[in-house]
Amino acid sequence: MEAIKIRTIKPEDNQEIAKVIREVLIEMGVPKVGTAYEDEALDMMYETYNQQQRSYYVVEKDGEIIGGAGIAPLEKGEADICELQKMYFLPKARGKGAGAKMINTCLDFAKQQGFEKCYLETMPYMKEARRLYKKIGFTELEQPMGDTGHYSCQAWMIKDL
Repeated sequence: MEAIKIRTIKPEDNQEIAKVIREVLIEMGVPKVGTAYEDEALDMMYETYNQQQRSYYVVEKDGEIIGGAGIAPLEKGEADICELQKMYFLPKARGKGAGAKMINTCLDFAKQQGFEKCYLETMPYMKEARRLYKKIGFTELEQPMGDTGHYSCQAWMIKDL
Protein backbone atom coordinates (compact mmCIF):
# COMPACT_ATOMS: atom_id res chain seq x y z
CA MET A 1 0.00 0.00 0.00
CA GLU A 2 1.36 3.39 -1.04
CA ALA A 3 1.87 6.07 1.63
CA ILE A 4 -0.13 9.28 1.56
CA LYS A 5 1.51 11.74 -0.84
CA ILE A 6 0.99 15.50 -1.15
CA ARG A 7 1.66 17.00 -4.57
CA THR A 8 0.77 20.05 -6.65
CA ILE A 9 -2.49 19.79 -8.58
CA LYS A 10 -2.36 18.78 -12.27
CA PRO A 11 -4.94 19.69 -14.96
CA GLU A 12 -6.24 16.11 -15.05
CA ASP A 13 -7.09 16.32 -11.30
CA ASN A 14 -9.86 18.92 -11.75
CA GLN A 15 -12.81 16.55 -11.94
CA GLU A 16 -11.67 14.29 -9.10
CA ILE A 17 -10.84 17.07 -6.60
CA ALA A 18 -14.15 18.84 -7.35
CA LYS A 19 -15.96 15.55 -6.61
CA VAL A 20 -14.01 15.09 -3.34
CA ILE A 21 -14.75 18.63 -2.16
CA ARG A 22 -18.46 18.43 -2.96
CA GLU A 23 -18.72 15.00 -1.30
CA VAL A 24 -17.13 16.32 1.92
CA LEU A 25 -19.28 19.47 1.92
CA ILE A 26 -22.44 17.34 1.61
CA GLU A 27 -21.19 14.94 4.31
CA MET A 28 -20.60 17.88 6.67
CA GLY A 29 -24.00 19.42 5.97
CA VAL A 30 -22.47 22.63 4.65
CA PRO A 31 -24.92 24.95 2.86
CA LYS A 32 -24.55 24.85 -0.91
CA VAL A 33 -24.99 28.63 -1.09
CA GLY A 34 -22.41 31.04 0.32
CA THR A 35 -19.70 28.36 0.57
CA ALA A 36 -17.04 26.71 -1.60
CA TYR A 37 -19.76 24.40 -2.98
CA GLU A 38 -20.94 27.04 -5.43
CA ASP A 39 -17.52 28.50 -6.33
CA GLU A 40 -16.89 28.61 -10.08
CA ALA A 41 -13.28 27.67 -9.31
CA LEU A 42 -14.34 24.25 -8.04
CA ASP A 43 -14.49 22.74 -11.52
CA MET A 44 -11.25 24.34 -12.68
CA MET A 45 -8.96 24.16 -9.67
CA TYR A 46 -5.77 23.75 -11.71
CA GLU A 47 -6.47 26.87 -13.76
CA THR A 48 -7.55 28.85 -10.68
CA TYR A 49 -4.40 28.07 -8.71
CA ASN A 50 -1.88 28.01 -11.57
CA GLN A 51 -1.29 31.74 -11.12
CA GLN A 52 1.00 34.14 -9.28
CA GLN A 53 1.08 33.64 -5.48
CA ARG A 54 -1.33 30.68 -5.64
CA SER A 55 -0.92 26.95 -5.27
CA TYR A 56 -3.24 24.00 -4.72
CA TYR A 57 -2.11 20.62 -3.42
CA VAL A 58 -3.84 17.26 -3.50
CA VAL A 59 -3.47 14.34 -1.09
CA GLU A 60 -3.10 11.10 -2.96
CA LYS A 61 -3.10 7.50 -1.75
CA ASP A 62 -2.80 4.47 -4.00
CA GLY A 63 -3.32 6.76 -7.01
CA GLU A 64 -6.61 8.15 -5.65
CA ILE A 65 -7.11 11.80 -4.68
CA ILE A 66 -8.51 11.82 -1.14
CA GLY A 67 -8.21 15.51 -0.27
CA GLY A 68 -6.65 18.85 -0.97
CA ALA A 69 -5.96 22.43 0.12
CA GLY A 70 -4.64 25.62 -1.38
CA ILE A 71 -3.19 29.06 -0.76
CA ALA A 72 -4.16 32.26 -2.53
CA PRO A 73 -4.11 35.98 -1.76
CA LEU A 74 -7.10 37.00 0.39
CA GLU A 75 -9.74 38.52 -1.90
CA LYS A 76 -10.03 42.26 -1.21
CA GLY A 77 -7.62 41.89 1.70
CA GLU A 78 -4.23 43.36 2.50
CA ALA A 79 -1.42 42.29 0.16
CA ASP A 80 0.50 40.49 2.93
CA ILE A 81 -2.45 38.24 3.90
CA CYS A 82 -3.16 34.95 2.15
CA GLU A 83 -6.01 32.50 2.67
CA LEU A 84 -5.91 28.77 3.28
CA GLN A 85 -8.63 27.59 0.89
CA LYS A 86 -10.68 24.54 0.06
CA MET A 87 -9.08 22.19 2.57
CA TYR A 88 -11.22 19.07 2.52
CA PHE A 89 -10.36 15.42 3.10
CA LEU A 90 -12.43 12.28 2.58
CA PRO A 91 -13.00 10.23 5.76
CA LYS A 92 -10.29 7.72 4.73
CA ALA A 93 -7.69 10.54 4.81
CA ARG A 94 -8.58 11.84 8.27
CA GLY A 95 -6.75 11.09 11.49
CA LYS A 96 -3.52 10.06 9.78
CA GLY A 97 -1.53 13.30 10.07
CA ALA A 98 -2.23 14.36 6.49
CA GLY A 99 -4.09 17.49 7.60
CA ALA A 100 -1.17 18.91 9.57
CA LYS A 101 1.24 17.96 6.79
CA MET A 102 -1.01 19.65 4.21
CA ILE A 103 -1.37 22.85 6.25
CA ASN A 104 2.39 23.04 6.73
CA THR A 105 2.94 22.50 2.99
CA CYS A 106 0.53 25.37 2.26
CA LEU A 107 2.04 27.66 4.91
CA ASP A 108 5.57 26.98 3.64
CA PHE A 109 4.43 28.05 0.16
CA ALA A 110 2.76 31.16 1.63
CA LYS A 111 5.97 32.18 3.40
CA GLN A 112 7.96 31.69 0.17
CA GLN A 113 5.51 34.06 -1.53
CA GLY A 114 6.12 36.75 1.09
CA PHE A 115 2.82 36.55 2.93
CA GLU A 116 2.93 37.53 6.62
CA LYS A 117 -0.43 36.19 7.78
CA CYS A 118 -2.74 33.37 6.76
CA TYR A 119 -6.51 33.63 7.13
CA LEU A 120 -9.13 30.90 6.88
CA GLU A 121 -12.88 30.46 7.07
CA THR A 122 -14.72 27.39 8.28
CA MET A 123 -17.94 26.31 9.94
CA PRO A 124 -18.34 26.54 13.73
CA TYR A 125 -19.42 22.88 13.97
CA MET A 126 -16.32 21.56 12.17
CA LYS A 127 -14.71 20.94 15.55
CA GLU A 128 -11.95 18.52 14.44
CA ALA A 129 -10.75 20.90 11.74
CA ARG A 130 -10.83 23.87 14.12
CA ARG A 131 -8.91 21.86 16.72
CA LEU A 132 -6.21 21.12 14.13
CA TYR A 133 -6.03 24.77 13.04
CA LYS A 134 -5.60 25.87 16.67
CA LYS A 135 -2.91 23.24 17.25
CA ILE A 136 -0.97 24.68 14.29
CA GLY A 137 -1.27 28.20 15.70
CA PHE A 138 -4.37 29.75 14.16
CA THR A 139 -6.39 31.97 16.50
CA GLU A 140 -10.07 32.86 16.26
CA LEU A 141 -11.32 36.16 14.90
CA GLU A 142 -14.52 38.00 15.80
CA GLN A 143 -15.40 38.84 12.20
CA PRO A 144 -14.44 37.91 8.63
CA MET A 145 -11.66 39.54 6.63
CA GLY A 146 -11.57 40.37 2.93
CA ASP A 147 -14.45 39.39 0.68
CA THR A 148 -14.41 35.67 -0.10
CA GLY A 149 -18.11 35.41 -0.93
CA HIS A 150 -18.46 32.63 1.65
CA TYR A 151 -21.02 34.38 3.81
CA SER A 152 -22.32 31.07 5.21
CA CYS A 153 -18.95 30.35 6.86
CA GLN A 154 -19.29 31.70 10.38
CA ALA A 155 -15.89 30.87 11.94
CA TRP A 156 -12.77 32.83 11.03
CA MET A 157 -9.15 32.29 12.04
CA ILE A 158 -5.72 33.80 11.39
CA LYS A 159 -2.08 32.89 11.91
CA ASP A 160 1.14 34.91 11.77
CA LEU A 161 3.63 33.30 9.40
